[in-house]
Amino acid sequence: MSIKLAPQDIRRYNWYIWKTVICFLALFVLMLVVTYFGLFGQLPSFRAIENPKSNQASEVLAADKTVLGTYYVQNRSSVNYSQLSPNVVNALIATEDVRFYEHSGIDFQRLPGIVFFTLIGKKQGASTITQQLAKNLFSGQISHNPFVRFTQKLKEWIIAIQLERRYTKQEIVTMYLNTVDFGAYNTFGIKSAARTYFNVTPDKLSPDQAALLVGMLKGTGVYSPIRHPDRALNRRNLILGLMEGQGFLSSGQLAELRGKPLGLNFTQTTHNDGRAPYFRAVLKQEIQKIFKDQNITKSDGSAYDLDRDGLKIYTTIDATMQQYAEEAQHDYMHILQDEFNAQWKGVSRAKTIKNYKLLLDQGMFRSDRYKELQLQGKSEDEIKENFNTRDSLELFTWRGNVDTVMRPIDSIVYSKMMLRNSMMSMDPTTGYVKAWVGGTNFEHFKYDQVKLGTRQVGSTAKPFTYSVAIENGFSPCQEVDNVPVTITGYGSGPWTPKQSSSDWLQGSITLRKALGYSQNYVAAYVMNEVKPIPVMELIKKMGITSDVPPYPSICLGTFNASVYDMTGAYSVFANHGTWTEPTYILRIEDKNGNVIYTHTPKVVQAMDVQTAYVMTYMLKGVIEEGTGSRLMYKYGFHNPIGGKTGTTQDNSDGWFMGITPQLVTGVWTGCEDRDIHFRSTRLGEGANSALPIFAGFMKRVYDNPALGIKRNVDFDAPKNGVNIVMDCNAYKQQQQGTGEVDKKLGF
Repeated sequence: MSIKLAPQDIRRYNWYIWKTVICFLALFVLMLVVTYFGLFGQLPSFRAIENPKSNQASEVLAADKTVLGTYYVQNRSSVNYSQLSPNVVNALIATEDVRFYEHSGIDFQRLPGIVFFTLIGKKQGASTITQQLAKNLFSGQISHNPFVRFTQKLKEWIIAIQLERRYTKQEIVTMYLNTVDFGAYNTFGIKSAARTYFNVTPDKLSPDQAALLVGMLKGTGVYSPIRHPDRALNRRNLILGLMEGQGFLSSGQLAELRGKPLGLNFTQTTHNDGRAPYFRAVLKQEIQKIFKDQNITKSDGSAYDLDRDGLKIYTTIDATMQQYAEEAQHDYMHILQDEFNAQWKGVSRAKTIKNYKLLLDQGMFRSDRYKELQLQGKSEDEIKENFNTRDSLELFTWRGNVDTVMRPIDSIVYSKMMLRNSMMSMDPTTGYVKAWVGGTNFEHFKYDQVKLGTRQVGSTAKPFTYSVAIENGFSPCQEVDNVPVTITGYGSGPWTPKQSSSDWLQGSITLRKALGYSQNYVAAYVMNEVKPIPVMELIKKMGITSDVPPYPSICLGTFNASVYDMTGAYSVFANHGTWTEPTYILRIEDKNGNVIYTHTPKVVQAMDVQTAYVMTYMLKGVIEEGTGSRLMYKYGFHNPIGGKTGTTQDNSDGWFMGITPQLVTGVWTGCEDRDIHFRSTRLGEGANSALPIFAGFMKRVYDNPALGIKRNVDFDAPKNGVNIVMDCNAYKQQQQGTGEVDKKLGF
């Protein structure tokens, strides 16, 4: 039996319903108004909305604008709309907001559902893309309290409307894709996700790849293609269906794409990834120092944060040359390590290596394991017991990392016996650093040996002394008796350098030959003639920043210097006597493209143009007939090239400095501690431990014409000529008084 309502009752009930609806609407409007005026917390300012903040990785760019690596808290790099594949935008709109181009931030057709589900505390996906962007940028931690969450939602609606008023639809969808979190593997934003899961840029994403990434946004853990590939595949295919339903795909495309596998090319990104990790570590410290010293801050006066502020750092590093340098190191160092290991096979390290126990203790004290055990409150005895107890460890080898079981103290021995190597290459004219390899493996050995580390330079210092002699009128052809020289009047008493009998050239030899064969007696003779202070002053003018005491022994390289400083110093010879500060930063831009720092290198005329040219002739002698001759007979370099080998006492350090008119390169090889070294000069000398890496690098460079480094370019002679005789036959005749005029006169 139905109850029939009278017309007046129907009108009365309709009025109640309308009053309820009006009250809810009025309450909703009132809530929006009070939210707008900050009753539930301050809304972001207009300025904040126009300049939304998010943790954004700073990018280190090579000379060709390729990304060498990033600094980040969240591995997020932004892209603009033109760098997005239409497939990504289509997948996002089909999944999240099909009326995206029609609404103004809030989709009022879905508003009742939003209000209802939010009030009852259920998660729902009715938010527009603009609202989700507002949540990502400004909401912070999402509350589980239904009322608080509702007030957060009100803020998101207001912010969404303001975003729509200030940005185009293209800008909004781009900002959204730049801010989303893809969950694991420190992957934030579409650029990072595309690289991590498919190793492509966002503009190259295919429809199925785009659908997979967009599908992850519903639940990055649940739909992870790494941990849950079946769920990810089903979710991807669902989104492909939604794309077909919106007309973004044809039915034929849908069938084909649904049949494809996930097709992942997973590339997990860490701070160690990318080219030139040592360079990037040093670069970061340098930029922080520049910002502090020059008071470079943001417009509000706060300091820049390289891990969060999305800076772009433009460097001089040539990505291809950097690759060649790393390859040259890797190809030779594993061979050299095998030779080194063979020399120590069966030899008692404890009895043979000086300060062996001290070196192990230092290694233990500096290790992360020791510091961690200290933080756990372990005593010294407990720590030593831990280091002597077998454990699972990962070790670096030149054939890849290996997992093994051994005592941690033995792993320190292993690490100490690993050879280290570093190299830097630069354009001597501009000062631009082209390649920087600071060590053998950044994951295991983080200390940079290009700029931060200094080692004794050995015979690579000899050209500095000869340069002072040339500047004082000496000729490369001048002959000197190659006999012991004792120098007095400095320091603690007479100084007489030694010369190995195996490489001693007896008799009278020219200065060029003496430098070529690295003869200590002649170097000491020249030092005695020119005196230490002028040599020290020249070394400083050539950019060596470490301490160089004005003692005679500096002619044999008893002082320490970095690969960075030595490479810069040798560039003076190739650059007409001018030292141009080695430069690796060009400029730094903020995330909006504003230039906040530009580097201007220092330039110093360190030596006379003629002296520099004569020294290139002297250094070519090292390659043509001296200690660097294997560059010709073994590696086939017959083009104009100069260089100098260096080997320090006990073969602790091996150096090679190579100069061409277009590139100057420094290479160093040795162990972490000088007390651990090659047991023979044959293997430990710079000609064997460093020169081959230079050869491997330059061969790759020469074989790539696109780099513009030409084989047969020679060093430029001074425009005003050279008044120092370099033709040794002419010099000999001149010294004997039998020049052309004398011959014609019959003398």
